[in-house]
Amino acid sequence: MTGTAVSHWFNRGVPLLKDIRTARKLARNLLASRSTRKELARLLPSIPQPAPASIEIVVYFADTRVNLYQIRQWYAPLAELAKTHPVAIIARAPGTALTLLEESPVTTVYKRTVVDLENFIHEQNPKIVFYVNQNAKNFQMFRYGRMWHVFINHGESDKMYMTTNQFKAYDYSLIAGPAAHERLKRKLWAFDLGKKTIQIGRPQADHFAGELPYVPDERTVVLYSPTWEGDREAAAYGSIASHGVRLVTALLASDKHRVIYRPHPRSGVTDREYREANQKIIAAIAAANAADPTAQHVFDDGPTMGWQLAAADVAISDISAMIYDRLAVGKPLLVTRPANPRAEVDEFGYLGAAEWLTASDSENIIAVVDRVQHSEEAQKNLDFWVTRHFGDTRQGEATKRFHSAVEKMLADWHKHAAIHEGDALSLESDPFEDDDDEDATPIGND
Repeated sequence: MTGTAVSHWFNRGVPLLKDIRTARKLARNLLASRSTRKELARLLPSIPQPAPASIEIVVYFADTRVNLYQIRQWYAPLAELAKTHPVAIIARAPGTALTLLEESPVTTVYKRTVVDLENFIHEQNPKIVFYVNQNAKNFQMFRYGRMWHVFINHGESDKMYMTTNQFKAYDYSLIAGPAAHERLKRKLWAFDLGKKTIQIGRPQADHFAGELPYVPDERTVVLYSPTWEGDREAAAYGSIASHGVRLVTALLASDKHRVIYRPHPRSGVTDREYREANQKIIAAIAAANAADPTAQHVFDDGPTMGWQLAAADVAISDISAMIYDRLAVGKPLLVTRPANPRAEVDEFGYLGAAEWLTASDSENIIAVVDRVQHSEEAQKNLDFWVTRHFGDTRQGEATKRFHSAVEKMLADWHKHAAIHEGDALSLESDPFEDDDDEDATPIGND
């Protein structure tokens, strides 16, 4: 075969192989979705449903299981809120519903179709709807006008996501503190922050606790919690391939350090090198524990988030919400500098004063960890930014602000309900009545 013929075959063959892989994944996804729906159909008849008009607040979650981390961090605050105001989570995907029914501390209902959703809203007439992300299907819920639509987000950070113009779609947004207020003021035109935003801090931090998977000793505990690789260069914040292998290898070689490795659930979804680096770190942790069981290094992919942040002596994070969850704890923190020069880094706020870790410094991580852990100047700088982002972080204060915000919104709801008491009710139907949510694993997430 000539060189030209080989090139011609290659140019035709590679796309064909990709098409075959895609078709196989689609087939696997379809089978998995059917199995999930069958299991859910078997389970649902035994699940008690909330009594009519008993739910005041709903959390609308239209996403698949891969993004459950976004709502899991709200479990404890929602459970606390449900003691005074009944809460239910609306799941739109079957796999998500199965998981939530198993682990959520508050009521979960599965409403796959638009008709199911309409019937639930008509039956319950909730006053507040919370959203933890910007899923496009949120707009299927937005059409209901006799309730407040409230963005509570799934974390505080300086990512582009935190200043999206989609904030304007909500009646209210619950934000962390002064830094979030300034960020939105800087980015969004003609947005009434005084009316549309309420600062509550980080109520999740009031529940950062849990049983440790190791016995504490004299080792310095280092949490490494990288984000995923991102789906565009501007958001290429992930450090597993650029920093992670080297820094974890160095920490595992030390008999004075313990690693807690908690990668983002989507790590390696779009980039093979990133996925392989993640797998290499996981294997290295297993090998280190096998060689020395007293090391008790941890690979953590569990649903619970909080104890890791509170237990670690030093945390290493990429540009993500994890930075700000750690800030709420007020303990030493290193932020990885993105290796991709096109990654957008907003250094106006905390990132302009953060303790940065470059890829080239990864091999010297022992010295870097020691410095940031014992530097008075670093701690003073950290204290300033903790207050800047979250206000009063004393135990219970953020929860009080969260509950106060809810009471304010409920009072506003009752005021407007009285104004519109005589209005004729109309069916707020959705034009996309053929909506059918699948719970297939996204292409590439294998």
